[in-house]
Formats: sequence, structure tokens, C-alpha cells
Amino acid sequence: MKIAVMGAGAVGCYYGGLLAKAGHAVTLIGRHHHVEAIRREGLRQQTAESDVHVPLAASTEPAAVRGADIVLCCVKTSDTASAASAMAPFLRPDAVIVSLQNGIENPELLRATLPQEIIPAAVYVATAMAGDGHVRHHGGGQLVIGRSPDSEAVATLFSSAGVPVDISDNIVGVQWTKLIINCAYNALSAISGLPYAKLVQQPGIAQILREVVDECLTVAAQAGVVPVGDVWEGVERIPRTMAEQTSSTAQDIKRGRPTEIDWLNGYIVRKGLELGVPTPVNHTLHALVKTLEHADC
Repeated sequence: MKIAVMGAGAVGCYYGGLLAKAGHAVTLIGRHHHVEAIRREGLRQQTAESDVHVPLAASTEPAAVRGADIVLCCVKTSDTASAASAMAPFLRPDAVIVSLQNGIENPELLRATLPQEIIPAAVYVATAMAGDGHVRHHGGGQLVIGRSPDSEAVATLFSSAGVPVDISDNIVGVQWTKLIINCAYNALSAISGLPYAKLVQQPGIAQILREVVDECLTVAAQAGVVPVGDVWEGVERIPRTMAEQTSSTAQDIKRGRPTEIDWLNGYIVRKGLELGVPTPVNHTLHALVKTLEHADC
């Protein structure tokens, strides 16, 4: 298969690297310094079990999606609409776009521009960029994708690369479960700078986690959404399975980059206002992360 990864950050590099190792023709599309490092030495993919350099193609240009059978969209939500517009002239009519992104709104943002099939997904992986062309895996890796005409083929593709994949008939509920877990941890990890295992040991954090989750569940119920699985069990599992990981929001703050907090806790705040549900804890966490984003401005 010919695969393009639009947005070669930690998630895109992790899955793109696995697919390249499985023998697929993968092109990563990302920032200049990152791309140059990959062109020189391949993608360095580091896990607890291995540390290898994976040869694959890399480009800074959206035109690199040309001819791809499958495009993994891994950009931040703030860039989804512009990425869709940039890819549109080069995509095959029968290309399949898989949204490996945080939040709820990305599939619809893609569909607003692209007529191709869009498959939403929930991503359960702990990864981080450890340098240009260097992705480090801390845990997890499974995907849940929505059911669609090509979902079986996409699941087979990832399975061939060793990625556990489930297909869901309630992908919105799955995405809400992932959203709630992100709302519980991303902001707190960014504000404290702590990895998950140390974060939950701090005084008062357990109560804040419970309050964030309760607000999110109330908003979901008012919106008519049924999250999939035991949300609180999912929240409690994070510090066990991703003990040393900090959130993507914390990583963005550390690098001085914009975060996705507007589409995490900020999304809950907006939906709460729309539905008449108070969300004071999510509002506070959102405001504090936005303050950190602008601290050096």
C-alpha cells in the first residue's frame, strides 16, 4: 500500500514507522528540520524493546499525498481545515483518509472540504518526539476506528504492522471516552509538568480528576452521547499503563507551541454553555493552560 502521513508528529511518526517496517511505501509530511533528519538517517523509532532507524520517504509538501491509497491525518485540530484544503488538489478520488487526531470535530472538518471517505479513529498510544526524526514510544498503540466501507481493509493494514485495531459501530461514543480521558489528564499534566504516575500521587488531584470526569459525563448525557466502556476505569488505567508519559499538551507547552486545549477541555466548556451545563473545573483548567500558552508572549 502507498501511505501518506499528513502531520509527522509523534503519532504520525509512530504509526507511519510501523507501517514502513511492515513493507508499505510510507511518506511522512512534516516540518523542515524533522524531514531533513529523516532523509539523512531514516526515522529513529525507539521503544522499550528496540531502537531502530526506519527508511522511508519524507516531505514538507502537501503534494506528497499524491497517489496515496491511504492518508493518515495526524495534524492538530487547529490545522485540520487548512490541511484538508492543502491536500485536496492532490488526493486520489478513491483515497481513504483516517483521522488519527484528538478531539471530536476533526472528521467533520475534513468532510467539509474533502469528498473522499473519512474514517474517524480513537488513538490509545503514548509517544513523544525526542528530537528531529526521533520518535519515542512509552506505551499503548491500539486503535479503534469507525465502521465504514473501507474500515476492514484499514484494520487489516494496521494489523499487518502489529497494531491492535477494533472497529466500532459507535465511534462517537469511543471518541467521547477518549476525550474525557484527555480532559482529565492533559491540562493537569501541562500545568504541573508531571508524568501521569507522579501526577496522581499529588494531594487533591484525585478529586479534581473526579470533578472533571463528572462534568464531561454530564455534558455528554445532555448531548445524547453514550461514551463507550467504563470511563472512570479508563481514567484510572492511564497512570498504570503510561506512568512516565506527559500529555501532548504538556509537550506543546514545553516546546512553546500552541496546544489543542481549545478542542479538549475547551470543547467541554463550549458544549456546556450550549447545553446549559456548568463546567467550572474544565473552564479553570482550560483558562490556566491558555495562560501558559501566552506566558512568553
